[in-house]
Amino acid sequence: MAILRRVLTGAALPALVASFLVGALVLLSAGTNPLTGYQALVRGVLLDTNLPYLAAAFAPILGMAVSFAVPLRMGEFNLGGDGQLVLGGITAAAVASAVPDAGLPGFALAALAGAAAAAVWAALSVPLARWGRVPIIISTLLLGFPAVSFASYLARYPLTDKGTGIPQTPRLPDAMHLPSLPASAYVNVGLVVAIVLFAAYWVVDARTGTGLELRTLGANLRFGQYVGIDVERRTLGALAVSGAIAGLTGALIVAGPPYRFIDGALVAPGYTFTGVTVALIASARPAGLLAGALLFTALQVGGTGMERDVGIPRQLTAIIQAAVVITFVLIVAVRARRKVVAR
Repeated sequence: MAILRRVLTGAALPALVASFLVGALVLLSAGTNPLTGYQALVRGVLLDTNLPYLAAAFAPILGMAVSFAVPLRMGEFNLGGDGQLVLGGITAAAVASAVPDAGLPGFALAALAGAAAAAVWAALSVPLARWGRVPIIISTLLLGFPAVSFASYLARYPLTDKGTGIPQTPRLPDAMHLPSLPASAYVNVGLVVAIVLFAAYWVVDARTGTGLELRTLGANLRFGQYVGIDVERRTLGALAVSGAIAGLTGALIVAGPPYRFIDGALVAPGYTFTGVTVALIASARPAGLLAGALLFTALQVGGTGMERDVGIPRQLTAIIQAAVVITFVLIVAVRARRKVVAR
């Protein structure tokens, strides 16, 4: 009941309704009946042939949503998800190529290396905030650009698959490919890892002292300091864990089809932006993360069906997604303003 009450009284539901109204206006302006467009979107999600893709796309979106949610729980924003995602992917590809005969244990080592590299990169924002007075929301965003550029350089020159003419690393050995799940050859154990990460986040958030401290800092920073919470240590830990989850997500993508790091391929689908959207509208609450990740994955997959059936570009779903963020922020800002005025 508490979850239902939060949904009905929070900002997420009106933001979602408003965003779909914006989508309806876009459909009308394109000369398409909104009901026809949204029916095509739903059919695109429920088609049997699209369900495996829905499950496969759900894993990285859920991973990036959890990555953003960890520091958000204490009121910090990690906007460098793209950089940490590609840093994890390129590191995993590089380490895997160094131990080509090690099989899945070798790739597990490569994935951990990718997670560690991304964790260190994200954690750099903490000393920058302490000694450089650079807000974490700014430093994480700025650190993302050199990380993406560095990964691009590695994929184009030192680690490139020579002779293909494409900025990509060599294909991983067959023994390092993530095993597919029994129900589908397209969905691999990366989905299981993403769900385990989400479950771990839920348990830590709801059942541990660490989760309580993060939530306390997120609700009232001064009160957290007053009761003796080490804010800097919690911030460092939250950013490092956030980066590690993003890096691990990138490594898992590389170990799936086409089994290599391709320049731009991890950033183009917009996993980071979608994850940020999901975490924001869920306010980093675990139950909301799961529901939001499912909804926005369905939007992405259904957009393909809408484009095929009624000729509306699937980028409409990006407009709906952006409208959710803008409307959500506006509602939160207006409610905060009303509270200030009421005092």
